[in-house]
Amino acid sequence: MANYLLLIYGDEQKWAGMTPDEVTAHHGKHAEFRAAAGERVLGGKQLADASTATTLRADDSGAMTTTDGPFLETKEVLGGYYLIEAADLDEATALAALLPEVYAGHSGVEIRPVV
Repeated sequence: MANYLLLIYGDEQKWAGMTPDEVTAHHGKHAEFRAAAGERVLGGKQLADASTATTLRADDSGAMTTTDGPFLETKEVLGGYYLIEAADLDEATALAALLPEVYAGHSGVEIRPVV
């Protein structure tokens, strides 16, 4: 078995603009994913808004600088993640396909093997 990180990207404004019924349905789809994946979900959390992020970088001399918010201007930001265990990429893809962000027009899920 291998570990895969499912990175959930989307438009924060679209997520923030969901009605209470849409939020309930959205969370229900995540509950369905967790139920289908069972013990293969090793962890996962929703992240705070991208505006709360701090980026740390060093220049060529080793001097550190911090930047508020995400490094790049983008509409799609990292909104959450799941760490799962799967037999292979095919199984990881099948599980990720249960996430509602795959089907929303403003979001998507990136699957990354953990080394």
